[in-house]
Parts: sequence; structure tokens; C-alpha cells
Amino acid sequence: MISKKTKYALKALGYLAEHSTGEPVLISELAKEENIPRKFLEAILVTLRKGGVLKSKIGKGGGYMLAASPANITIGRIVSILEGGFALVECLNDNVKGVCEECGDPACCGIRLVMSDVKGAIDSVLESTSLADMVEKSDAARLKKSNIMDFSI
Repeated sequence: MISKKTKYALKALGYLAEHSTGEPVLISELAKEENIPRKFLEAILVTLRKGGVLKSKIGKGGGYMLAASPANITIGRIVSILEGGFALVECLNDNVKGVCEECGDPACCGIRLVMSDVKGAIDSVLESTSLADMVEKSDAARLKKSNIMDFSI
């Protein structure tokens, strides 16, 4: 599972992508609109700025804005910055050395091989899905839920 920190980051970035005017957005606005605790959000945004996803402006008219187009920021990049990657089993975690206690031969371990395939599929989706895609999916779901037909071509 992704952490609450990453969920909040995705909500805040989705808001910035959806309401992007090229002008910085105040932390207080993001926190209020997305119902995120302000202090927690501040720490998240600093991490995303250091990771190159956000830019910030200090002073009057300051705040945060996306460092690139929402179409050029992948969900995988965001997850990587905040989670440092992920693994479904310990032996697939790049940050852990060694093998699982239960397994003597990782090259032939069926669990590891299957979980490696699952991790690859998840990584593929995360790296091929942009922030713009996430916002578009959300908008489409809202339209569908409200039973509004879109007849545009």
C-alpha cells in the first residue's frame, strides 16, 4: 500500500494540475480544498519540490506550482520520491540486502518470481500514467456518476 503521505501528495498535485493557471497556489488553499492537514502538507510539498515535481515562490503572490506539465509528471515518479520505491516481498526491495528467511534459492523461488512479475506490472502502470491521466480519469468518473452524457467529438 502507498502511505497517507503519498495519497495526500497525489490529491494536492491533482488539485494543482486541475486548477493550473501558471500562478502559485497557497498551501492554505491546497490544505483546505483537499482536506489535508496543513503541517503535513507543508512537509510533503517540500519533498516534492526537492524531487523536482514542484516549484515554489516566496513572498507576496507566493506558493507552489507544478514544475512541468501534468502530462509530463508520472505517478511513478511521485511514488518513487515519497516512498522510495516499493516491493511486495522483502527480497525484491532494492534497499534490503540478502534473501528471505523462507527461501534458500531466490532464482528458483516461485513466490519471488510471481511477485516480481506483479511488481513489473505495477511499475509499468505507474510509469505510463501521468498526473494529467489521473485527473482525466477522475473527471470521467465524476461525469459518469452524474449521468451526464458527453456527445462531443
